[in-house]
Amino acid sequence: MRTIEAAIIGAGFIGPAHVEALRRLGFVEVAALVDSDLARAEQKAAALSIPRVYQDYREMLKDPAIEVVHNCSPNNVHFEINSAILESGKHCVSEKPLAMTADEARRLVELAKKTGRINAVDFNYRFYPLVQQAKAMCEAGEVGEVYSIHGSYLQDWLYLPTDYNWRLEPKVSGESRAVADIGSHWCDLVQLVTGRRIVEVMADLVTVHKTRKRPKGEIETYAGKLLGPGDYEEVPINTEDYASVLFALDNGAHGAFTVCQVAAGRKNRLYYEVDGSKCALSADLEQPNELWVGYREKANEVMIKDPSLLRPEARAYAHYPGGHPEGYPDGPKNLFNNVYLKVMGDPEALPFPTFEDGHRAVAIVEAVLKSSRERKWVRV
Repeated sequence: MRTIEAAIIGAGFIGPAHVEALRRLGFVEVAALVDSDLARAEQKAAALSIPRVYQDYREMLKDPAIEVVHNCSPNNVHFEINSAILESGKHCVSEKPLAMTADEARRLVELAKKTGRINAVDFNYRFYPLVQQAKAMCEAGEVGEVYSIHGSYLQDWLYLPTDYNWRLEPKVSGESRAVADIGSHWCDLVQLVTGRRIVEVMADLVTVHKTRKRPKGEIETYAGKLLGPGDYEEVPINTEDYASVLFALDNGAHGAFTVCQVAAGRKNRLYYEVDGSKCALSADLEQPNELWVGYREKANEVMIKDPSLLRPEARAYAHYPGGHPEGYPDGPKNLFNNVYLKVMGDPEALPFPTFEDGHRAVAIVEAVLKSSRERKWVRV
């Protein structure tokens, strides 16, 4: 197996997470780190032992040794950078959202097809072993007809009015925040598990903190740095802290989900339930090694992640024996493994979310925004 050289664009929270996941594959060398803040890039590269540092991603794209580029930049430059990666002849792994608008995302899908480059979006929650088990159970008919889907994705990292991040700025993050940031993960996951598509939405978006105190200096996501009263300036906020969304599926069933980034004590709680004609499935991904299976006429079950108990389709994503937990760091590792095996031309490489999935996610977010503005059901 040959070694593949990769580059990471973005030295913030998620960039180093990509580095760690890639290194666990064993056949990928993270050869370059790019960040518009050169000092931060040099500091992170030194800490992570990455040999080459760039301030301008265009210079990195000239390096013929780099085969795959991971775009972990802020949302507003995703389209520009993803386009440049593909046009340079390199394969692209993009953070979500794929682009700021559905039209941009569609153009990226078309460009990926034109260039023939491998493309992926980091919907990493797909690759928890028990998410794949739930998917395999639905595909095998064990859950039956999907009657409804419901759940939530709750966080508290923006709970206080002094909590601030670039995701609060529409020019950088986009018109939607909570739905685009975490709701997109929830929608992608339940559509993957059930094989159904969200085709219509009715949304209610709420901004809890109408103003926030923005630090006068830059703060990295989840850094938790303490500041004094004089270190802030008050700014208006017009993206949602909370959203409730009713939706219709392509089989005529309905569902609902809530996203909230001001839910005290909820650090990263992605919860879903699928109610089927034969049984129900639910999981809380803060407890990623448990899958609840509900029945009407016999006792409910809680499946604990154990490769020996999983369906064959899910077993490939569980790398440790039962009783050895796997969770957030393992999702991107599993996703990237599929991508890089595809890059190597392995005919048995397993699927991964592509730019088409990223386009679908952006289209759902746009429909949610339109529904909230117009107070009506909107087709995706």
